[in-house]
Amino acid sequence: MLRAPLLAAARSRRMRSLVETVPATRSVVRRFVAGSDTADAVRVVRELTEDGLRITLDHLGEDTTDAAQATTTVRAYEEMLAALAADGLAQGADVSVKLSAVGQFLPVDGEKIALENARRICEAAAAVGATVTLDMEDHTTTDSTLGILRELRVDFPWVGAVLQAYLRRTEQDCRELSGEGSRVRLCKGAYAEPETVAFQDKAEVDRSYVRCLKVLMAGKGYPMVASHDPRMIAIAEKLAMEAGRAPSDHEFQMLYGIRPEEQRRIAADGETMRVYVPYGDEWYGYFMRRLAERPANLTFFLRGLATRG
Repeated sequence: MLRAPLLAAARSRRMRSLVETVPATRSVVRRFVAGSDTADAVRVVRELTEDGLRITLDHLGEDTTDAAQATTTVRAYEEMLAALAADGLAQGADVSVKLSAVGQFLPVDGEKIALENARRICEAAAAVGATVTLDMEDHTTTDSTLGILRELRVDFPWVGAVLQAYLRRTEQDCRELSGEGSRVRLCKGAYAEPETVAFQDKAEVDRSYVRCLKVLMAGKGYPMVASHDPRMIAIAEKLAMEAGRAPSDHEFQMLYGIRPEEQRRIAADGETMRVYVPYGDEWYGYFMRRLAERPANLTFFLRGLATRG
């Protein structure tokens, strides 16, 4: 019942101002966000890598309509990739990029600017042995994001895509992106979407997730199973085994701060486990979506405010 209001709050400037001014908020946010700058993120990456986990880094920010801010975001990714390389942590690392953070919504030539900026990030990643995955946002951006993906993959065939199982179109998108060399992160979805384009019932979303998993596991690409749901993880493991996939042919992904013990268990079992690590000052929208996804996250947040306020 709280999911819709929390997702609405994620887009509210007034609510953002309120939450960000609560003194205890930042100490609670640290559970889900690595820190505010490159040094914080590198520290967390080092710790996770030592535990046998792989990482994908997200420099937080979205929906920018300022070209200078989009350029600043690109530079932050370039700085991060250089820092990872300097610490010997870049090989096999991934960065997750929201196209709306690098210019997609600019009023003039937004898609062109986002493509050019994403290309700069891909070039920086390629230079240090890392990869890039384009995050997916709400359904209005899906066609644009997949179009930019196709352009980038001409020169960087390893660029990954994110598909959201709650969208009714996603099973077909999985078919189109399940070919040789394609990297697809399948998640359930974390935005408020209308019924015309997205399944609303959890059971329907779960069934869609399994259908999409079957398509990806049977394909020739590289599935990335983004889920904290033990049932979905078990189903993915079974489908991977039936498809004859080795641990090098797929991976599991979870968010930083959520089920860390399970992350380590999966890695200890010999599977590839990648942790999605966000960092930066623009944490509000990301944080509110994490609260909306799981009631336990909201309980944790409220308990933290009560005990640290």
